[in-house]
Amino acid sequence: MELFSTPWWSALLAIILIDLVLAGDNAIVIALAARSLPPHLQRKAIAWGTIGAIVVRSVMTVGVVWLLKIPGLMLVGGLGLLWIAYKLLADQNNEEHDGPVVSTFWGAMKTIVVADALMGIDNVLGVAGAAHGSFDLVIIGLLISVPIVVFGSTMVLKLVERFPIIINLGAAVLAFTAAKMIVSEQWLDGIYGGPNALPSAASLHTIAQWLTYALAIAGVLGGGWWATRRSKAGDDTLATH
Repeated sequence: MELFSTPWWSALLAIILIDLVLAGDNAIVIALAARSLPPHLQRKAIAWGTIGAIVVRSVMTVGVVWLLKIPGLMLVGGLGLLWIAYKLLADQNNEEHDGPVVSTFWGAMKTIVVADALMGIDNVLGVAGAAHGSFDLVIIGLLISVPIVVFGSTMVLKLVERFPIIINLGAAVLAFTAAKMIVSEQWLDGIYGGPNALPSAASLHTIAQWLTYALAIAGVLGGGWWATRRSKAGDDTLATH
């Protein structure tokens, strides 16, 4: 992907939106991890935890980018990202953010690094998919995501609370990114086109691609809306008893 080209900027905007939307719960857990420490130790734990988080997330992201080059894993990664996008919408009514409580500096730092590693899988997969193997975008995505996750819990929460549409936009971006990963799977070149595809079928391949994009976005948004509605109906039923 050419640096500073239109596709490059589009991918960067997608990465920023993915980072903002997926960073919320990660940031909350990290903020809660050190809440029992004195203020000076909180700052120290977050600072050193940030360094550990950068290392862990860098290894994870580069590893995912490399793994996605293996035949079949673009399809698996795309399907996994579709599930993450759906869960992002389906779980938005869950407002429980219980996190681990620690009382020592090393305990807090360990919790921050481990939480970022375990909970950052969705973010890493989203960024790697949006970057399409462009390592400059991967690095930028890392630089953007880590401060958002470690320092941005309040900012992310206020932003999402004020503009709930951000969650839907983020889910749609994730769904589109997942669809692009599926379309890029070399095992599916016969459906979506590729180096070995017949030129005469180019129009059919294009239709198949855009149909996949549309179905992915509609499926995620529709599924999330249905899950949210069912959850609210269940809450209303419980409230009447």
